[in-house]
Amino acid sequence: MMSNEYQEAFDRFLESSVCDETNEAVFALSRAAFLAGWLAAGGTPVQETKIFEVLKSEGKEK
Repeated sequence: MMSNEYQEAFDRFLESSVCDETNEAVFALSRAAFLAGWLAAGGTPVQETKIFEVLKSEGKEK
């Protein structure tokens, strides 16, 4: 069983930006490793697609 001091410190870490950055890095690494395996196994290369596109008006804004 963990002490209350440990649990409080761990909770602070989970709520920090450092934890968010670490999770993003682990996800990116996992995705890259999966892609490498996918390609090595003969999978088709992934093509990046735009999620959205910002449209600009052609007329002058008033």
